[in-house]
Amino acid sequence: MSHEPSPEHYSYSAYADPEMARTFDNRRFSGPIGELIAKSQARVLANMAGRINEREMLDVGTGTGRAAFILALGGARVTAVDASEEMLAIARQRAAEQSLRIKFQRGDAHALDFADRSFDAVVSFRVLMHTPQWKRCVAELCRVAERLVIVDYPSATSVALFESLTRRATHALGAKTEPYRVFTHASITEAFDRNGFRIRSVHRQFVLPIAFHKALGSRRFTLWSENLLDHAGLLKPFGSPVTLVAERCAS
Repeated sequence: MSHEPSPEHYSYSAYADPEMARTFDNRRFSGPIGELIAKSQARVLANMAGRINEREMLDVGTGTGRAAFILALGGARVTAVDASEEMLAIARQRAAEQSLRIKFQRGDAHALDFADRSFDAVVSFRVLMHTPQWKRCVAELCRVAERLVIVDYPSATSVALFESLTRRATHALGAKTEPYRVFTHASITEAFDRNGFRIRSVHRQFVLPIAFHKALGSRRFTLWSENLLDHAGLLKPFGSPVTLVAERCAS
């Protein structure tokens, strides 16, 4: 029997901060590079999810609701859960402003309060990198999905590895930071395989660090440099973050 995640873990405490909830989207998606990331995420999600009109979709770790909004605008019937009431409050407010009908509720990715195969597809962004027990979360995502699971993660073969190690070290010394983990493609594939899912397609975003692109703030440079690195064959082995769609295997 696995231990229950501690509410003191940063993935709970950091996102329970009202200031974090209020500024979350602005810190991630503001500026030319933030807008580029947001548009890319929306495009990749739409491509991986396929036809979603009138389908039951679940967004796990919805945060301020960005992925849930994309799904709802595509005509899906969306349920969105998050462990943070502060983040959900922002999501509910923004959904109301856009007249989007989304069912928001508090929930934990380690123990989803839904029956097996309740949703056609399940989406979970920026969760596995932070959650205390990521394999348990993968099992839950697969359990409640009838057909597809879409997740993202920072790659262990990218420069994200060095930022992750730095954050973990400074967190251990008492700094207030988010010491996220990175993943190998093999470990992710094995976790999904154990739960009866196979990886269907993968999208890798950047070779250079997102922080570097944001510091420069040049959309033109980002598109030019990343296209150059892709053509040089560096995106596939070193690109990050990675977004993938896994499909339930035929029984």
